[in-house]
Amino acid sequence: MEIAVLGLGCFWGPEIKFSKLTGVIKTEVGYCGGDSKGTTYKEVCTGNTNHAEVVKLDFDPKVISYEEILDYFFEIHNPTTLNSQGPDFGTQYRSEIFYLSDRQKEIAENVIDKINLNLSGKVVTKFSLLKNYCPAEEYHQRYLEKR
Repeated sequence: MEIAVLGLGCFWGPEIKFSKLTGVIKTEVGYCGGDSKGTTYKEVCTGNTNHAEVVKLDFDPKVISYEEILDYFFEIHNPTTLNSQGPDFGTQYRSEIFYLSDRQKEIAENVIDKINLNLSGKVVTKFSLLKNYCPAEEYHQRYLEKR
């Protein structure tokens, strides 16, 4: 099992899309990259925590590769808009790949370079070492109750 943590705007739509990929075992929404180990949606929305809304994926690399996950990541959101996706604006909606290893970092760099060639260098997606991931408990519980 391997983990990917990706920020691509509001986490609900992407979580559903990633959950349908063959090889993705589990998805979870949360926040990552901020200044503290724990936060809430209300705090994140102030723009003061530095967290991004993210989807955390547990996946089987024998079925789907990290590179394939990143290729899909770039298919399902706009990596050229800074701190926004669709109607959502704020630093929490930024495009960011949070890597967990040097191997993931290298793959992320290569995929971003490839996408940037196709988008004339307009990609604003950041890539950063995983820092202060925390699940969005209050929203995750409500979502599970709706299923």
